[in-house]
Amino acid sequence: MWVYDAGAFIAAERGDRAMWTRTKAALAAKQQPVTSTAVVAQVWRGNPRQANLARLVAAVDAVPLTDPAALAAGTLLAQSGTSDVVDAALVLTAADGDMIYTSDPGDIVHLATTLGLHVDVVPV
Repeated sequence: MWVYDAGAFIAAERGDRAMWTRTKAALAAKQQPVTSTAVVAQVWRGNPRQANLARLVAAVDAVPLTDPAALAAGTLLAQSGTSDVVDAALVLTAADGDMIYTSDPGDIVHLATTLGLHVDVVPV
């Protein structure tokens, strides 16, 4: 599965060809990218200049940050000694073997390792 952090959305918003090529490849392979609704909240500002971002949000499955997911994110933050709720919620949407596209690979790797999750982190 392809998991998109805020950096992936920001790259797409800026028209980054590589990010759009990745997304089209995932969709063509019937592997809809996923993210957390917390990531969408982090990048969305609701203005007309975010047309590219709106297209990507529509193409991605946003996993809700439910009460149990929020509790799990808080627990992961305590275990990892970090404080970014959005990163923790995102890592919790991933599974072993997934690829996480991010502009913050250090924190994502740390959270995934704390969780015992084996993922490929792809810088964007």
